[in-house]
Parts: sequence; structure tokens; C-alpha cells
Amino acid sequence: MEHKQSHRAATGTAIAGALLAAAAVSGLPAAADAQAPMVYVADLAPLNTTVTGKAAAGKVTFTVKGDSLTIATDATGLAKGITHWQHFHGFKDGQDAACPAKSADANGDGIIDLIETGPAAGTTMVPFIDDPVSMDVAHGTYPTASAGGALHYRKTVSLSALQEAFAKAFEGQKLDLDKRVVFLHGVPSDTRLAASVASLGPIPAQVTLPIACGRITRVK
Repeated sequence: MEHKQSHRAATGTAIAGALLAAAAVSGLPAAADAQAPMVYVADLAPLNTTVTGKAAAGKVTFTVKGDSLTIATDATGLAKGITHWQHFHGFKDGQDAACPAKSADANGDGIIDLIETGPAAGTTMVPFIDDPVSMDVAHGTYPTASAGGALHYRKTVSLSALQEAFAKAFEGQKLDLDKRVVFLHGVPSDTRLAASVASLGPIPAQVTLPIACGRITRVK
């Protein structure tokens, strides 16, 4: 009897942990079914096509099941053979983020640079790299597009570990996926850009130039 009670208690603790982790994703009530996966999708639309000469498109899928979060990117129309940074962006105060409209080009140079995405999309938050939980935006390993300009990325992480890292980085905020947007970035290093195209610190604008964006929405 004691063994059964101990087993039930352990099972209950595990389920409770999974429910709390799931709730951290989008403010879902802790009574949600921990066994039913939650799925969020960002459909990517092209940005800065006058620079890229391509129409980047694709989908980023976030699948939550228990304490597992799987992030999967499938995109085409990218500059071939180069590394493309990818992240979700959002606001530290929890307001809804959006992909930038053409009017985001504040300096009128015909390009929406990373800095100009800020008013609509907020700041860079979680990088889709070899270790998203590290939150290492500048030094993580990002995927490289194939010779055909396609990118495929898939990574499963502990949801609770990512939430903990996220809360440390953003003053106790929850992941709140349905308040975020996804950006793909990057054009070849020899792409000529006007001096007015801004980036972050010493990082070349060719690395951070947004080439696609999609709002994350829950679909399941």
C-alpha cells in the first residue's frame, strides 16, 4: 500500500510539473491536459526582397508535450550555403508583437533593418540554435541553408529549463509564445548595404538583416 501511495504521489508530482510548464508557454490554465500536445505555428512571409532577390517563406512549428518543447523550422527561398540566424522576438512587458509593415522603414532607405523592427516586434528573445536554453544569441550555432536555399532545423528542449532561462533574461516574464513573432535573418556577406542599414553593435548588418517574419499562433 505504501509503495502504491508513493508511486501515485510521484506520478502526481510529475503531472503537476508538466502542467505548470505548459501553462508557462501561453498562460494556459494548469488544468490543461498534460498528455495532449499543444501546437503553435508561425507562417513566414518574406521581408526585404529588394535586397535578397528572393521570397523567403516557410513555417516554424512549436510543439509542447509535457515538459518537452520541440522547435522545427522549414524554410525555402534563402541565400544558399550561409548561416541564417533565427529567433523569436517580443516585448519584455508582455504586449503582443507583430511583424513590421513597410512603414517600419523609418529612415526611408528602402530596407527594414533589425533596429527598425523594434517598435512592432520588440527585442530578440530566444535563439533557435544548437542549445536554445543557453539563450546565447550572439554565439550559438545556427543552421545553414542548403545549396538549394532550404533550411531545416529541429530541436527538442526542456520547457521548464527554457522558461527558467527566459525568466532570468527577461525579468520574470513567461514564454507566452502567442505574443511573439519569429524572424529569419541573413544575406551573403558580400551583399552591399547602405550605411544607413543598422545592426546590433559590431555584428554586420548582413547577418542580422530580417528576410522573413511570422506571428506565432496556437493551432492545436
